[in-house]
Amino acid sequence: VQLVESGGGSVQAGASLRLSCAASGSTIENYCMGWFRAPPGKRREGVAAFGRDGSTSYAGSVKGRFTISKDNAKNTVYLQMNSLKPEDTAVYICAAERVKSGSLLSPGAYKYWGRGTQVTVS
Repeated sequence: VQLVESGGGSVQAGASLRLSCAASGSTIENYCMGWFRAPPGKRREGVAAFGRDGSTSYAGSVKGRFTISKDNAKNTVYLQMNSLKPEDTAVYICAAERVKSGSLLSPGAYKYWGRGTQVTVS
């Protein structure tokens, strides 16, 4: 599966953005799908994810502000980000994995990765 992210940008604190992850080569219904982020100078961290059973997981720092969703017909996963804060600044990266191993929010559990989209909050 190939993944391409879009929707990043530079916004002020309190604003909203919606990121998209368009998948090709295979259907997202066969995969766990996750959003991760790499803040400047920090390790990649899990933000939100879907299990293959449709269950969702969120990092505590984004719970209540971010929502992961998907459109199977468009083979696309979204991340709606509201009430953005400067600490949300990062490269946001989409990931996919067929077989769940460990936490849905663990980067090590995913094999397929997009290239990321930059989100900057000032």
